[in-house]
Amino acid sequence: MALAIGVDLGGTKIAAGVVDENGTIVAANRRPTPSLSSEAVIDAIAELVLELREQHTVEAVCVAAPGFVDAARSTLMFTPNLPMRNEALGARLTSSIGLPVLIENDANAAAWGEARFGAARGRANAVILTVGTGLGGGVIVDDRLVRGAFGFAAEVGHMTLIPDGLECGCGQRGCWEQYTSGNALLRTARHLAAQQRTDAQRLLSLGDGTPEGIQGQHITLAAQQGCPVAIASFNQIGEQLGRGMATVSALLDPEVFVIGGGVCEAGDLLLAPIRAEYEVRLTARSHRPLPTIVAATLGNDAGIVGAADLARQG
Repeated sequence: MALAIGVDLGGTKIAAGVVDENGTIVAANRRPTPSLSSEAVIDAIAELVLELREQHTVEAVCVAAPGFVDAARSTLMFTPNLPMRNEALGARLTSSIGLPVLIENDANAAAWGEARFGAARGRANAVILTVGTGLGGGVIVDDRLVRGAFGFAAEVGHMTLIPDGLECGCGQRGCWEQYTSGNALLRTARHLAAQQRTDAQRLLSLGDGTPEGIQGQHITLAAQQGCPVAIASFNQIGEQLGRGMATVSALLDPEVFVIGGGVCEAGDLLLAPIRAEYEVRLTARSHRPLPTIVAATLGNDAGIVGAADLARQG
């Protein structure tokens, strides 16, 4: 059975796995991401791949990178959290490793993993949203990953949700991710806790007693225990996700939305308000089928699994 290696390049760690044709990771390894230079990052990726090749015969490699990747899937044009700009990452790794190496956006790779082996398996048209520190996404149309003319498609987190809204790290205002990400959930919970301290007692008690001491995991735990402020925070984030997803449906008409990322670990605390708001906002709701809205199933392995499958396809 043909094996390929998928590499998930992150700002703090590099994870790599040998993956078979069924999407099963048969071996994996990881190490911290060097922060000093592009050369150090490339060397670390090559070392990980070569270590995995010592025990397995693989045919290709794909690196899922957090940033803009060119249409040729070779150059990492820009990434905000790594010292790499216009880096010919594919060619340099191919030279170091001796195998074909593709580069793909990390959200695209994770989306492809869910489409091929996860929650969107068997669905020809799907949108996968990754709700983490920011909001990432991938789009599958007619069983193909949509990359766009220049390779930059599906940057859904930077669609404008609220004109002249909150400032985003991309330099624009009102981006969707400013109202739907893990950072947005944390900001919302702290704001509501400061205003409604009595209702937020359970949430506040999980930190240091101040709104500033609230952390992401506290919000999920407090909501599961019935804290009204924590639940309201998830409702606000879910409503904004549902609102944006209705707009996405007007353009793409997917048959399934898959919601992944760390925030989605809250399950129906997030999915229920998403579904409710989506149905309210969807154009011609009573005259069209509803797509399903489900949680991702591959978790943190989605990027590795998707990248390896893309590597096999070349």
